[in-house]
Amino acid sequence: MRRIWLVFSQAVTVSVAILFVLATLKPEWLGRSPNIIALQEIAPGSAPAALHGPVSYGEAAKKALPSVVHIFTRKDIKVPRHPLLDDPLFRRFFGDQVPNESRRQSGLGSGVIVSPDGYILTNNHVVEAADEIEVALNNGRKFAARVVGADPDSDLAVLRIEAGQPLPAITMAASDGQRVGDVVLAIGNPFGVGQTVTMGIISALGRSHLGINTFENFIQTDAAINPGNSGGALVDTNGNLIGINAAIYSQSGGSLGIGFAIPMSLARNIMEQIIRNGTVTRGWIGVEAQEITPDLAESFNLPATQGALIAGVMRGGPADRAGIRPGDILTSVQGTSVPDPQTMIDLIAALRPGQAATVHLRRERLDMDVRLEIGRRPKMAKTSE
Repeated sequence: MRRIWLVFSQAVTVSVAILFVLATLKPEWLGRSPNIIALQEIAPGSAPAALHGPVSYGEAAKKALPSVVHIFTRKDIKVPRHPLLDDPLFRRFFGDQVPNESRRQSGLGSGVIVSPDGYILTNNHVVEAADEIEVALNNGRKFAARVVGADPDSDLAVLRIEAGQPLPAITMAASDGQRVGDVVLAIGNPFGVGQTVTMGIISALGRSHLGINTFENFIQTDAAINPGNSGGALVDTNGNLIGINAAIYSQSGGSLGIGFAIPMSLARNIMEQIIRNGTVTRGWIGVEAQEITPDLAESFNLPATQGALIAGVMRGGPADRAGIRPGDILTSVQGTSVPDPQTMIDLIAALRPGQAATVHLRRERLDMDVRLEIGRRPKMAKTSE
């Protein structure tokens, strides 16, 4: 009996081993498919979509290049007078002639012709405080330029030149047509070497909280942007303008593949206000806002860190007249949620001065709506609103 049981157990063991090997290596022999997850695959013989893209972006560059200009600026810098120049003994030996107490500083950048009438859009930091501005067209012609207006909060400025004939204005792209991954071309005058085109993709959209400008909504791209590209064009593969190159992230001064452009959805409204009025008008309520940290949220008994903590209220300003106090938590503007102080600034700035608006506040443990009249935003530090 024992011998029969031993033979039976050995047979079962061998059978189980054979089934395991077949199930692992040849499951189809057992009449069932292997247990794998479902995968999406292209149809046999299909080519990847990227192979159908353009071989060259020459047509896009050819269309946009004539609209991008070089900007050269000059300004006089006052040099402090050395005390020895007023010493009589020094003058006795070296005479009354003194060296020039000022020196000339030059800069360069780029710009984009946005109107045949000679209006050029560029960065404010390219032309800020310049005593002389010269614009060189794609064909080499040069003209003196004047500043129509500037907006430091968005780092945009509008110039105008008198060319005596219509200029090749760039074509604007649709403001909402960009996607992450789209190919873009950056055109400008990097390091003063001359007009240059670089290619990359849109790495991200809506970049903000970078501390570059007061109002930020950047397109991030890995197209090479270097000093001198500022104010130049970021165009799509059809040669249409989608942004104004503005800044780079770099520890060396050169491109590291992280560049930022101001999208035309923001730039166009500012440009039109400057051309029409010479300045940009934004809403303001006269408060200083602070971000709500987890520690502050705990001390104020808040369920989350959403909102803007009112740290200060300008006396006599719109918020002060409406009864807003330091310590209030502003959570929405005109029904739109406020996750942080920067969003609060953006929402209020978009309102028209003189307009009545409603903001929602949390004061201690009470929620309330406050009606106030929007004021006109003055030039001030980035943390104020």
